[in-house]
Amino acid sequence: MLNQLYIFSELASQETEKLIQHSTTRAYPTNTILISEGDSTDSLYVVLEGKVKVYVSDQQGKEVILNILGPGEYFGELALLDDEPRSASVRTMAPTKVMVITKHDFKNCLATDSEMAYKLIKALISHVRALTNNVKSLALLDVYGRVARTLLDLAENVDGQTIILQKLTHQDIADMVGASREMVSRILKDLVSGGYITIKNKRFIINEKLPHGW
Repeated sequence: MLNQLYIFSELASQETEKLIQHSTTRAYPTNTILISEGDSTDSLYVVLEGKVKVYVSDQQGKEVILNILGPGEYFGELALLDDEPRSASVRTMAPTKVMVITKHDFKNCLATDSEMAYKLIKALISHVRALTNNVKSLALLDVYGRVARTLLDLAENVDGQTIILQKLTHQDIADMVGASREMVSRILKDLVSGGYITIKNKRFIINEKLPHGW
């Protein structure tokens, strides 16, 4: 599972096994805040079971969801590499189990394996390139483009269907793309009417290639 994380994507199996040996597992109930924006923490979290949302909020309590993560996904990796405060909050959306690797254990692994350190740098460079492309896309896309991109990014192939496994409300998607719920609802209604997507019990099924524009 660790090899699926961009930060560890270049590591050999014996190197990720070394990290796993230094990890701990923790379980949390629904609606538990694992990280608060501005916290000074030092651990990487890998979701083993359940679901969490990564979000930022203002002083009035308005939230913008940056991501929704499930099993095999992760958060907090930057804490292994710098001493800056957390840039976002993370809250469980279901009973959740996570694997935790602390900065202390991570640094000990790197100190005894220079090849691991080199592979880490290589993976980070690739990730920076990908982030640059993402920022470029977000700057140029309209609301429909951001909605379409979000749906496609979240979707998985399950038994021949392109489906988003986590349950999402229109507000969740609006928070992800930085738009009003009303605008997102109109876009989704048109996609359903056109037969492009089906929504059942807050789960989205993408039936065919989404149109280029709205």
